[in-house]
Order: sequence, then structure tokens, then C-alpha cells
Amino acid sequence: MSVAISKVFRSAMSGICNDRPELVNREISLTARIDVLPVRGADGLANRLFEPLGYEVETIRHQLDSEFEEWGESPYHSVTIHGTKRLSDLLTHLYVLIPVFDNQKHYFVSDDELEKLISKGENWLKHHPEKDFVARRYLKNRPSLVRQAMARLVGDEETSVEGVSGDQQEERLEKPMSLNDQRLGAVVAALKASQARQVIDLGCGEGKLLRELLSDWQFERIVGMDVSIRSLEIASKRLKLDRLPPKQAERLELIHGSLMYRDKRFEGFDAAAVVEVIEHLDPPRLAAFERVLFQDAKPKTIVLTTPNSEYNVMWEALPAGQFRHSDHRFEWTREEFQAWANRVASEHGYQVRFLPIGNDDPTVGSPTQMGVFDRE
Repeated sequence: MSVAISKVFRSAMSGICNDRPELVNREISLTARIDVLPVRGADGLANRLFEPLGYEVETIRHQLDSEFEEWGESPYHSVTIHGTKRLSDLLTHLYVLIPVFDNQKHYFVSDDELEKLISKGENWLKHHPEKDFVARRYLKNRPSLVRQAMARLVGDEETSVEGVSGDQQEERLEKPMSLNDQRLGAVVAALKASQARQVIDLGCGEGKLLRELLSDWQFERIVGMDVSIRSLEIASKRLKLDRLPPKQAERLELIHGSLMYRDKRFEGFDAAAVVEVIEHLDPPRLAAFERVLFQDAKPKTIVLTTPNSEYNVMWEALPAGQFRHSDHRFEWTREEFQAWANRVASEHGYQVRFLPIGNDDPTVGSPTQMGVFDRE
């Protein structure tokens, strides 16, 4: 719908009228009705998003099937908004907010989406009380893009994306972010707390963590290593290495390597991240991994995450006894992970602390477990 608006009403949304230019800035009484809008979130979401912009809002929620009332209500609404606005403003508000209601963009959200949000929302979004929520939804919970959007809209000093108010809005209006986003956020937070400036991501995959690190200027040198050439190619494409500004490009390097063999390129870093990697290694090869990382590379800080097998009972779609990923060679309980981590830390001069990631159930713990190793 947003694409259709931008194509059909392109000149109107841009505030262009060659024949009657004096009408462009005139506010007129306008009504827009959207049928049918999937509203993913709490009741009253349409009011929270449109009323601060000066609209009267009417919503009608539809049943799943009028012939089967026992099926209950669907997430689909008919939404009518009315206000005295410039036509360009009304179209711009719809262009930005319709995808926010749906929250299901079926494509990779890149910097292009950030630019769309800024270009269409810079004149009004910074004053909106739900600006954090709008940015999160529009950018599909991409933390680095959300931070950039808020910094450009309201300035760094006002950005609350990682503050209490942003978290409260998200809890009220939105389901918790995906486990992967929580995992990346926890790893980045641990790396920042270590005051690391040079970081290597061992088993970087397609570059999701690298993207987050690149958006934070604390990290002056960032290296991503993976055994898969294909993954490195995808990472290079997603990170747009060939189009990065020179100062950004010189901070980042991708290298091909293996965690089974000593590699001098792994040495000299303040911190290493090993995110959801060790469970892909055959247990007999863990000893080689320990030597490569803790004995040879020996960064000051190591942030390592792995699944908690105890939590698997919480996944309804996961058959009993089956691993979460077909390539996993093992999945540890909390006791098994902590026993391994404490032994490795003791043998190689590290101290380790453990942190849960995701919903921390009192019985089975959190879905992901993280160990932060600091060299003594």
C-alpha cells in the first residue's frame, strides 16, 4: 500500500502541483479510510499513532468469519482518519505508518529503508510521542538502523532507543523483539562494557553482529572470520563493503579461516565474539578450539553464547530430543556449559561470569546462555 501511494500520488505526496502551486500548502478537510489494515499490537494502536498528528480516529475490528462467530476476532481493522491537513502531510503519514501497523516487511531491511523513513518523517516524526516505536517497527527492529534514525531525527542527546522510555513503549505496544536481536544486543553490550576497541567476530556468518559493531565508533578495528566462503560473500554484500565511506571501510575486514588451527591473524585483539558457534563443532574438536582461542589468540575478553538445551521444552514446534538446528553437534544444559567454561577459564588464566539472554524461566532458564571471559 505504501508503494502504491508513492507511485500513484507521487507529486501530491511531494507537494508539487504545476497547475495550481498556491494550493499545495493549503490545509483542507480530509478523510482517509483504510480497508483492511492488519494491526499487530495492542488495542488502541491506531489512536496512539494517528491522534498525536491531529486526526480523529475510528476503528472497526472484523471477525475472522461472520458465519462462525465462535472463531472470534481477527487482527484486521477498518481504520478511518479525519483531519484538516495538507494533502502531502496526510499521504506522508499514511506512507510511513501503514507498514508500522503490519510489522511484517517481507524483505531485507537495509539503509534504503532508513533513508525513506528520514525523508518522509523528518518534519513530524521527531515530535511524535511514539517515535521510538514507529522507528523500531518501520526498520523491523534493526537496532543499528533504529539508533541512526533516532539520532538523525531528534539528536543523540534525546535518543531513548536504549533508554527506559523506549523499553516501556515497546513492552506496552509490541511483542518482545526476536531472540536473535536480544542476543546481538547482549553481545554488543558486553563488548562495549569491556572497553574493547579492536574486536574479532569468530564465526561471523553473514555479518549480523559486524553490522552492529560497525555502527558504534567505539570499535576502531573490526574483523569478521568464517570458515564459509559463501557466508563471507553474503556478509560483504549485506554490509556493502564496496560502497562504505573510506573511514568506515578501513575499520572492517573479512577473513577466511578456521577455529581448528592456530592463526596469527586472530591475535592482538581486545575482545573476541563467538556467537552461536561452538555447538556446530564436533565434541572431540573442542580441545583444538580451546587452544586456538584461549591459549594462542588469548584476547583480553571473550564473549561466547550457545543454546541452553533445558529451554528446548518451551518450543512447541520442536520435537522432544531434537536440536534446534540440524547442524548442531550438541546442545548443553546450563550446568554443562558452566562446567566447561569454568574449566577452560581456570586452565587459561581467565575469570568467567554467566548471563541469561531471552526470557529467563525460573525452571528451565533462558533460551540462550552467555559466558563473558576476562583475562586475569
